[in-house]
Amino acid sequence: MPPHPVPETIETDRVIVRTAMPGDGPIFNRAVLSSLPELSPWLGWVRTPPSMEDSEASCRRAYEKFLALEDMMAFIFSKEDGELIGGSGLHYMDWTLRCFEVGYWGRTGYVGKGLITEGVRALADFALDGLKANRVFLTTDNANMRSWRLAERAGFELEGILRNERLDLDGKPRDTRVYARVPNR
Repeated sequence: MPPHPVPETIETDRVIVRTAMPGDGPIFNRAVLSSLPELSPWLGWVRTPPSMEDSEASCRRAYEKFLALEDMMAFIFSKEDGELIGGSGLHYMDWTLRCFEVGYWGRTGYVGKGLITEGVRALADFALDGLKANRVFLTTDNANMRSWRLAERAGFELEGILRNERLDLDGKPRDTRVYARVPNR
């Protein structure tokens, strides 16, 4: 069997980006619960606070999908203190087109230091260079300025704003910003 094309860990100067694994439920749960006020307006999976069991089950499913090359739910850890400071990942992996979606979230208390940006940039760089991606993209609610500014700092370019493209978490139409990075070949 050939080696897995996506490493479990990617390191930068200040962060470690690592795939979610069985046993990560407690640290994942603590990070999410400590950040609910900032995350819940944007992320449907935290509207109802997850239990410890929910978080562990999510990590176990994520690792199975990682091994199957279907998805990579990743955590971002601070090298300075070892804390889980946020998450990212490569989602909707299209291996034929070599196209991957990036997602991310930051833990309260660690946002605004450039650490999540550094982790997202490292993951996108790996997808473009290591996986020979033709496209790495993300979508964000137009109202979530923090998210789209992070995308821009991580080197993503705005491709457009899709008006009334989907419903927000309150069921109202929202505008969606689409960002992408493509290789410089």
